[in-house]
Amino acid sequence: MTDTAQDLNTNWRKVASTIYRKPRDSKIYGSVDIDVTDLEKFIAKKRKEGVKTTLTQLMTLIVARAFHEEVPELNAYIKRGNVVRRKSVDAMVSVLLKNAEMGSVKIPNADTLTIAELSEAIAEKIKESRQGEENSAMQSKHMLSSIPWPFRAWLFNLYKLVTIDWGLSLPGVNLSSDSFGSFVMSNIGTLGLDTGYGALLPSSNVSLVMIIGKVYKKPLVVNDEIVPRKVFTLSATLDHRVVDGSHGGKLFRYIRLMVKNPEMLDKKPTG
Repeated sequence: MTDTAQDLNTNWRKVASTIYRKPRDSKIYGSVDIDVTDLEKFIAKKRKEGVKTTLTQLMTLIVARAFHEEVPELNAYIKRGNVVRRKSVDAMVSVLLKNAEMGSVKIPNADTLTIAELSEAIAEKIKESRQGEENSAMQSKHMLSSIPWPFRAWLFNLYKLVTIDWGLSLPGVNLSSDSFGSFVMSNIGTLGLDTGYGALLPSSNVSLVMIIGKVYKKPLVVNDEIVPRKVFTLSATLDHRVVDGSHGGKLFRYIRLMVKNPEMLDKKPTG
């Protein structure tokens, strides 16, 4: 195998070639432009107070709170052909790990955390991952990529059949039909991309993948005046087996509300 081929066949590419098929399943896509001018000022204020938060972390917390307070229907997954409500709101956040490898960290009960608590939790999870401690998603990716083709495809299909279709757990590798969390949050803006739509990973069984695009300046009408504002595109891919477009609408409305009132995230949710 040439060096170029080795570069192309990363662990993730080996896994992706195994689990993905040509597009055929029903999905819902949606996006909105979010004015984050004031939100970035809020982030700068928090950093001066010693809270090392980021735009990705705030958006993760907002979506987690939305699952808790506004659209609990999104906090569900498919098991044995039925929609099942999850017991907690767990966020899966895409992050950059060592050797520029993309990975993910899972934050249990993300909706119950404050800004400072979520920021600390994500930082700690990233530290653990870089030191070699992996969550179930990373473990399964590395395990699957190490298996030769075509056995890799057979093993994935068996795993999907047992966990997703039959709803059974694999305690030895900490995998089940809901082990990947409630939703996935990824910031492609840090890679220089303006916008994009995430794939619903077949093995994750999540109802939502949220993508943050690049922040850029754009003229907007504020108080009947055209002024430059900082904006990014927030895109969502939803599992149509679990939710409908109306749930996406409620989600985006809640996100807009919290972006304008980020100080509410410092309060613990009720109920």
